[in-house]
Amino acid sequence: MKIHIITIFPESFQSYLDSSIIWKAREKGLLDISLYKLNDFSTKNFKHVDDKAFWTHWQVISPEPLGKAINHIFEKVWKKIPVVYMTPSWKLLNQKKVETFSKKLNEFIIICGHYEWIDQRIIDLYVNYEISIWKYVLTSWELASMVFIDSIARFIPNVLWNPLSLEEESFSKKLSGKKEFPHYTRPRVFEWLEVPNVLTSWNHKEIDDWKSNNLK
Repeated sequence: MKIHIITIFPESFQSYLDSSIIWKAREKGLLDISLYKLNDFSTKNFKHVDDKAFWTHWQVISPEPLGKAINHIFEKVWKKIPVVYMTPSWKLLNQKKVETFSKKLNEFIIICGHYEWIDQRIIDLYVNYEISIWKYVLTSWELASMVFIDSIARFIPNVLWNPLSLEEESFSKKLSGKKEFPHYTRPRVFEWLEVPNVLTSWNHKEIDDWKSNNLK
């Protein structure tokens, strides 16, 4: 999977990209992420990329630098690829959509806006998917893009050490879209709370029944 990220703050991604499963996926060559600083595509003296929106009190990302950045990536990869805009527009991400995107998007662009919006003409001309992680506004959408990347990268073959963990997790088809059952590990007794006896019984039928009865 190849992801091209357009952002005002590329440095905000570094610790995330160099950690945990995402780092391992990049090391294995399963996930390729390129960062593009939006200001590099600005022609203004101070490399500004926003301007005051008409009839409002806030700044909006201008279409010129963003359009140049998108077209630069198209030229770099020799083709037009899907463009994803992280947005507060209430088109909410869920597990079913995550699984769909993980199969559909092999190479794509993510636009990380600043404050709430980008110029609508960029959305009209270039954006294929608007994705929101929930109904709130962020100062910058780098955080939302990291959530999106993390959610879909888990489905890339060989990224997770045990792919079976994808089958029985919260919101999966096997659990009928419900939240997972509680989990326990050693020690068997912690303070006054004890691991349910059924989980140490080795009776697979009873354990499966317990799991089904404890879905949230």
